[in-house]
Amino acid sequence: MLTQKAEVIPPAYGSTASRGTGIRTCGSISGLAAIGAPSTELVIWKRALPSQLRDWLNQIPVPVLPDLRLLIKPDELRPALEPLLDQCGMQAGDMRELLITDIAKLIQVFSRITAKARVDVRLERVDDDACWKFHRDSVDARLLTTYRGPTTEWVQPEHGERAILEQQSFTGPLEHLGAHDVALFKGTKADTGRGIVHRSPPIVGTGYTRLLLCLNKPTVASPDPWAAGPGHYSHAGVQRGW
Repeated sequence: MLTQKAEVIPPAYGSTASRGTGIRTCGSISGLAAIGAPSTELVIWKRALPSQLRDWLNQIPVPVLPDLRLLIKPDELRPALEPLLDQCGMQAGDMRELLITDIAKLIQVFSRITAKARVDVRLERVDDDACWKFHRDSVDARLLTTYRGPTTEWVQPEHGERAILEQQSFTGPLEHLGAHDVALFKGTKADTGRGIVHRSPPIVGTGYTRLLLCLNKPTVASPDPWAAGPGHYSHAGVQRGW
């Protein structure tokens, strides 16, 4: 389970309540810790990536975008990820360094918030309508951010049941994460037993390809823990849930 925080979030977290019950926004990575409050279902870090990194990500040829999964400790990201990005053909340099550094920070904070030594990391190229259905994640907590392409869509709690019932017929209101926002969702296995209804944006036929980062606590579906040397990773391809 999540490490529980006090119901009243200390100002140091930098989080503020949004218009939806259980929704908070923050202006810094430390604000994601507000997810520990019992009444909080979703925390969104409103942020912007450096413009040069955004442009670089959008210009990468689709076949070069990574599609991989790792079970790692936070300090293992760089030695685990760099060889895989080399294999993908993602050119080393300042922009790739910025991307790795950003992912590393998110893994570190997710590890602290969930009190888990290892994090199940998916960095995935998405060009289909996987997970287009409105759903709640069957997890304790999940972190999502989209580095390229359309972002995750979600529904305010009061509309969640209708969205699940109506699916493609649901006409809203529908919320979207901002470009490169970081969202930390509670799932149905959290103490609240609820979770925010959300989905991946349908993109088939649009010409868009997404690059999505998804962080989870380790489960029986996770790959083996990473170890130095070849062959200690898994391509993405198990059940998605965003």
